[in-house]
Amino acid sequence: MAGSSFGKIITLTTFGESHGEAIGGILDGFPGNFPIDIPAVQQQLNRRKPGQSKITTQRKEEDQLEVLSGIFEGKTTGTPIAFIVKNKDARSKDYSHLETAFRPSHADFTYHHKYGHYDYRGGGRSSARETAVRVAAGAFCQQFLASKGIEINAFVDQVGTIKTSVVSTNKAEIDASPVRCPDKKTAEKMQSLIEATKKKGDTVGGAIKCIITGVPAGLGEPVFDKLNAMLAHAVFSINAVKGFEIGSGFDAIEMNGSAHNDLFNADGTTKTNNSGGIQGGISNRMPIIFRVAFKPVATLLQKQPSINKSGEEITLEGKGRHDPCVVPRAVPIVEGMAALVIADFYLQWKAYQ
Repeated sequence: MAGSSFGKIITLTTFGESHGEAIGGILDGFPGNFPIDIPAVQQQLNRRKPGQSKITTQRKEEDQLEVLSGIFEGKTTGTPIAFIVKNKDARSKDYSHLETAFRPSHADFTYHHKYGHYDYRGGGRSSARETAVRVAAGAFCQQFLASKGIEINAFVDQVGTIKTSVVSTNKAEIDASPVRCPDKKTAEKMQSLIEATKKKGDTVGGAIKCIITGVPAGLGEPVFDKLNAMLAHAVFSINAVKGFEIGSGFDAIEMNGSAHNDLFNADGTTKTNNSGGIQGGISNRMPIIFRVAFKPVATLLQKQPSINKSGEEITLEGKGRHDPCVVPRAVPIVEGMAALVIADFYLQWKAYQ
């Protein structure tokens, strides 16, 4: 399948389906002789795994990382890091009704017309289960970046119409709620909304804000490989993403240039950060701040009209175990994809020096 690889110097290729034996990845180009904290990688996987709270899918997967190559005696060897995560709690019978039917707003219809044959169980290759691989690869990169003083933290800042203005880069604070919103009172409201939506067999969308600190000035390539463009590419590759904005984002529409310009301080930092840490597609030393919008999950546990492969109108009712809202589990996915981009550009930047 084309399109299963990402990156230039550090590249990630993922493989596997939701109900196959395993999902996995090959992370190539990672610097050698770098100590890897495998439990820390596993912790990121645990933040994404299903069944972690009553507001997520109840599929029970350990998501245990198994490294096959590229790490010896606790350090990277500079060769491809190959790893897998086995699927242990797939219930393929829950998806037998999708052998001939298309779910509205899902990938069933498009995969059928592109490939002619696809694994419909749990969404197959289009399932968000694949993102566990990105989280693991991103966690390797986060450790490398942390050694360079670069930190990446994301959190939920909106579910449905409920939104917070609180900003945090403290993981303990963010993870204190199963929603992963650092604003305790707002998190409780978000959780209540998700629970109420789940009871109705419906789903709800949300948004995640990501903050990257410690990035030196100079990361990013003109013209087509701008840092902001590649971050957008990375997050739009995540399932259910419908929007991306950086810095002032769409609020810039209502601003004048005199208010939007980030004026310099004597040390080269800026008094404001409407640019979101990137100017001309290149990092400027300020925190990189972007926001990602996620749609409601497409699979509903209620009846909807649809069609089958013969073009006949049918009534379809979703089955199986699904998230009523993806954003709590998507936080480490956003962090992981951001880490892949920043690590790749960091190595490109060092190549110039």
